[in-house]
Amino acid sequence: MPFNVWVLTLAQAFAMSATPMMMLLGGIIGAEIAPSPELATLPIASMVIGVALSIFPVSKLMQAFGRKRVFIFGALVAACSGAIAAVATSQQNFLLFCLSGMMLGSAGAVVQQYRFAAMESVSESLAAKAASRVLLGGLVAAIIGPELAVIGGILSDQAYVGAFFFLTMVSLIAALILCFYREAKIECNPTKEFTGTTGRPLGAILLQPRIWVAIAGATLGYAMMSFVMTATPLHMHHIEHHSLADTKWVIQSHIIAMYLPSLISGALVVRIGVSKMMLLGLLAYVITIVTALLGHDLLNYWAALVLLGLGWNFLFVAGTALLPRCYNKDERYKVQAFNDSFVFGAQAMASLSAGWVIYVLGWEILLISCLPLIAALLLLIAWWKLSKSRMLQKDR
Repeated sequence: MPFNVWVLTLAQAFAMSATPMMMLLGGIIGAEIAPSPELATLPIASMVIGVALSIFPVSKLMQAFGRKRVFIFGALVAACSGAIAAVATSQQNFLLFCLSGMMLGSAGAVVQQYRFAAMESVSESLAAKAASRVLLGGLVAAIIGPELAVIGGILSDQAYVGAFFFLTMVSLIAALILCFYREAKIECNPTKEFTGTTGRPLGAILLQPRIWVAIAGATLGYAMMSFVMTATPLHMHHIEHHSLADTKWVIQSHIIAMYLPSLISGALVVRIGVSKMMLLGLLAYVITIVTALLGHDLLNYWAALVLLGLGWNFLFVAGTALLPRCYNKDERYKVQAFNDSFVFGAQAMASLSAGWVIYVLGWEILLISCLPLIAALLLLIAWWKLSKSRMLQKDR
């Protein structure tokens, strides 16, 4: 793999460490300082909202200034968010804590572009492998993030404050690593790209059934994963009274399961195809729901969240690999931004609603409500395959 892919993988390992910290602690801290229990997951939702709101601005900034400068700037924003979160936690300031989550989300919108930058650094045949290789950085983040969250809580006199100082530290390390990134050479006119006048109109690109399969694979995969993962620490720790250590282990295992399959998922997409990869991901989600419904023991949570991570990886890698087949190089920024606005807009809604669903409707309803989303993606895949079959018949 080219030098850029390794730089982005290493940067991802540190930059993404911030996310599991907030995922583990955001709902727990929110439950302690929020004005009402239903708002407990608002800090996590604020992070995802920050991602969704920043997708298009980040895309425009990259068109104007290149990926490298924006990558470094994003890491610095994450570092600032850690400092603000530490202050908010020490002062029990819920609104300030939500602001820190939104800033971290804005930085996360930049991190989400790492996979596209990696794919631009290799040939088309290696694009899926490059994307999955960068996602492997998340495997390290899955180990570092939750551990630093727990260690930080011990080191500080005030609970959880030290964890956010660690968040600042790992973000600054990511910024340093990104200084070694080299801009990929893409044969297109950057001035035209910035004005958005190159390539086909977005409406014409969106007429392809396969682009909706690509978008939906990543969007529904992310939404269901975030919906269940956001609710799990609340249900485990605050409702079922499992220890923080057990909760950390479940979330940590889940995030490892999200990224560990990246060792093979890129090659697997090439071998079996996008649609079969997505079907495997949906199967993992169905088994997740069944396992979680069977009981509230630690093993049920652990097995369900591991399968949830596996399903997310298969859906996200497959959707990411399919998307570049739907646009030309000079159309990449607008299509990538449109895709990610769907992905992280849906994730924001899922995170925001998770706390309310848990406290008002319950864990079982939360799980069952994922089934219509699984059915929707199955229908989209069937539509894509049917349209491909009709096109082949017309060509004969």
